[in-house]
Amino acid sequence: MADCLFCGIAAGDIPATIVSANSRTVAFRDINPQAPVHVLVIPRAHHANVAELGAAGEALLCDLVAHAREVAVAEGIADAGYRIVFNTGPEAGQTVDHVHAHLLGGRPMSWPPG
Repeated sequence: MADCLFCGIAAGDIPATIVSANSRTVAFRDINPQAPVHVLVIPRAHHANVAELGAAGEALLCDLVAHAREVAVAEGIADAGYRIVFNTGPEAGQTVDHVHAHLLGGRPMSWPPG
């Protein structure tokens, strides 16, 4: 999508601190981190939210989660534990209509969040 912030980041047209990338997904640092490690993992292809991504049925959701795990290993948080969060819709806190996984770690995570 031409006006999508995350499509622009995935295409390299909008600057971001890229952590890693492959042919289907891109991982970059969140500009408003909520934990010592806060990385967003997105598909290069535009899907508005995780429900739409899952309905597409092309294994991209699996690729996204696998990439998040790779980033967790690279960031040194895999053994201690990490959280992967998908917000779907405005009432859940989704502010960019391009599916993205929040990879959070580097500190104990409380439940409920907040």
